[in-house]
Amino acid sequence: MLKRFSILILLVFFFQQFSAFSQSTTIDQLDQTYLNWYNKDLSGNGVMGTSVEKVYDGLLKDSTKTRKKVIVAVIDSGVDIEHEDLKGKVWVNTDEIAGNGIDDDGNGYVDDIHGWNFLGNANGENIGHENMEFTRIIRDSASYPSLYEDALSMYEEELNAKAKEIENLTKFQNYIFSIKTFIYTSTGVVVANAEDLDKVESTSSQVLEAKKFLKERYDMGFTEEALEEYIEHMNSYTKYYLNKEYHARDLVGDNPADINDRNYGNADVKGPDAQHGTGVASIIAANRNEGIGIDGIATSVEIMSIRSTPDGDERDKDVALAIMYAVDNGADIINMSFGKDFSPQKEFVDQAVKYAEEKGVLLVHAAGNDGANIDVTENYPTARYINNERASNWIEVGASSIALDEQLAASFSNYGQHNVDLFAPGHDVISADTTNTYSKVSGTSIAAPVVTGIAALLLSYYPDLSPQEIKDILMTTSYKPKKPKKIELPGDDKKKVKFKELSKSGGIVNAYEAMLEAEKRQGNSKGDKL
Repeated sequence: MLKRFSILILLVFFFQQFSAFSQSTTIDQLDQTYLNWYNKDLSGNGVMGTSVEKVYDGLLKDSTKTRKKVIVAVIDSGVDIEHEDLKGKVWVNTDEIAGNGIDDDGNGYVDDIHGWNFLGNANGENIGHENMEFTRIIRDSASYPSLYEDALSMYEEELNAKAKEIENLTKFQNYIFSIKTFIYTSTGVVVANAEDLDKVESTSSQVLEAKKFLKERYDMGFTEEALEEYIEHMNSYTKYYLNKEYHARDLVGDNPADINDRNYGNADVKGPDAQHGTGVASIIAANRNEGIGIDGIATSVEIMSIRSTPDGDERDKDVALAIMYAVDNGADIINMSFGKDFSPQKEFVDQAVKYAEEKGVLLVHAAGNDGANIDVTENYPTARYINNERASNWIEVGASSIALDEQLAASFSNYGQHNVDLFAPGHDVISADTTNTYSKVSGTSIAAPVVTGIAALLLSYYPDLSPQEIKDILMTTSYKPKKPKKIELPGDDKKKVKFKELSKSGGIVNAYEAMLEAEKRQGNSKGDKL
């Protein structure tokens, strides 16, 4: 009876490990093994970090070199700009007067003090959930005849898979309840958590087997709260993501197919759910060594928050306008930790990417979490323009793990020798959450800001570096592991490949080597000590 639920148990364990941003009250409640490991060093700490601490403790210990303030735009779900670990790290539009209802700087956005929210309206209402892009395509099939068949196939596959998954999860939830009920009726002990199992005493083999079953689940990290949260997340697929009758965009009131219809949104850069964006921003810029929370990567940096990513798939138009907003308002680097399977208005995004390229702004994008080869199946947005030329200012990032072993590439990470540039820590990383909390998270969404943070660190000390030079430095100096000779292929742990086959550089970003290379290329023209 117990074995029939083994697959479901693994599924729950997978959720516990990889779910985005499950809140914790304090940093101390999280496993300290994963605190700041992305900043650490293989030789000094025995983990596959990026040697950021080695930069600060060594190269920059007595530095007198002038630093540039680097503006990083985080295009995401929103950022909790009041978070304790981001104090002093939030971009301020000094040309705008807060709260006066006037577009003081004439950029088309009223009261945009810390960025802009493209998922809201002038009344302060915001989109929380959205459809998947393939749902929108089949709903408006006449507008996308070339995409319709593929979108319909993916829609039907997802609809059937999620319905079955919800059914199985509900069965598992009921099974857990029945085991707890059995223990209670047999012993009088109410089991609410792992500690309660210590009170369960019995000579009955059935009771002891039930106790053992629950203990194994708790030891794996299972909680009823996590299961309920995951079931709710799965229900969102049918309620929002796959619901053709759900029209979230009506709240905004624009025409999402018209790139020239730009007078929408509001100044609420946090939005209804800023967990994801806050985590991303903290990896880049959280205050270092102040005894609070985590240590971000770059010190001389400000975060511009631009909200364009709902719970569901982002719109191409919002992504395009978000990139243009960032460029026009002085961003040096743009972090984009989002992606989807279809891009019906790709020309909008291409226009914005080209604009950023012309203006010398670096774009860093997460490769995606499907364990797929994106040389074969693209994850949008991409560095490839419609005309098949490629943006030179774009870095595509896969996720790596803490240990130098066969699981070095995170099992969920997308990969590709042509379309992924390099890897960065992105599995089991502690980051900031909303309302001054912290979480252990995983995803290429985390790996991307690791690269963004290191790029910002480079640019702060070497402000003349172009996006192309930064990209070349990061790829050239990335750590190329020679052992193990082969690792598990993401998405297929039965297949082994060489790590170098997963990306263009074949390496994991390394801040220390990148800083040395930047100094070598740029020199020390002012005589400042690095």
